[in-house]
Amino acid sequence: MRPDTAHATDHHQALDVIVIGAGQAGLAIAWHLAQRQVRFVVLDAGPQVGHVWRSRWDSLTLFTPAEYDALPGMPFPAPAGTYPTKDQVADYLQAYAASFELPVRLNTRVTRLRRAGDLFAVATSTGTLLARQVVVATGLAPHIPAVGAALDDAVMQVHSAQYRNSHDLPDGPVLVVGAGNSGLQIAEELAATRPVTVAVGTRPLMLPQRLLGRDLFWWFTRLGLMDKPADSRIARRVRARGELVIGTSWRRLRGRGITVRPRVVDAHERTIRFADGTALEVGTVVWATGFRSDYSWIDAPPAVVDGRVVHRRGVTDVPGLYFLGLPWQHTRGSALLGFVKDDAAWLADQLTADRATALAGT
Repeated sequence: MRPDTAHATDHHQALDVIVIGAGQAGLAIAWHLAQRQVRFVVLDAGPQVGHVWRSRWDSLTLFTPAEYDALPGMPFPAPAGTYPTKDQVADYLQAYAASFELPVRLNTRVTRLRRAGDLFAVATSTGTLLARQVVVATGLAPHIPAVGAALDDAVMQVHSAQYRNSHDLPDGPVLVVGAGNSGLQIAEELAATRPVTVAVGTRPLMLPQRLLGRDLFWWFTRLGLMDKPADSRIARRVRARGELVIGTSWRRLRGRGITVRPRVVDAHERTIRFADGTALEVGTVVWATGFRSDYSWIDAPPAVVDGRVVHRRGVTDVPGLYFLGLPWQHTRGSALLGFVKDDAAWLADQLTADRATALAGT
């Protein structure tokens, strides 16, 4: 069978749903699909559930307390008020998939997704699968600005997604590019052993981890800030400010001896130039410049246009194709462990309703 064709007999082989990605978003909707007893599989390129979390830097901890980190049906196994490590998150995701016997197929990289008649053909590193509906829950890929290519090969460059600890970097000063949560946490860790400079594009809004004796997320949930729709006035204001940095301040960074420079605008050999006209010779650069989507493997217009997903709360104009876990897919919590469950529940209901409508029309 060619992957771009499907016949009536193929419907007997087709799954009801294929979920692409076994991170928190993929597992959350998998739980709902299991409750509905549909035929589905979760595909993931990693060697184990939680691999992406386990691969982050050694000292990473969540800034959401354990009581806000649960997926549907299973509390996070840590005391309330504690902040789980990245390995605890990976362990939780593994235990979650095992506890509910979710059909996760590991070491299975999806290489292409396209329509096959009235089904979807999902080409993978281990073969092609057919499904009536597909949920893309793949997350994002590390992004390094093009200016990095202008640096000399002698300059060590690492993205925050590949950084593990200070011992992996050569001795000497480090430039951290990016002032989000990851960049500033890494900068503070490195500042204990070497001079650190942070390049900041737009200064983010910073808030302490606790306010008036309560964790920040206690206030967020009580004030309803986590479930405000992305198109609401308050959500638009929050999004306009960029990433919210939790648990540090510029005063604290200065106290650790960290130098702050403006945006990186140019690079040549070993020299980085900043927006204020100053320059710095570098030997090591940590790019904490975030992540970008890569949907080049999806051939299902008009779901993806110019690399961006066109959707309404994860539902695309391609019948049967959905997305989950996108930043601000519906609310601030759409891409966060412990909050993605709300979108997963809604989308699972949408899949069920759409499937019923499709069956009624056949």
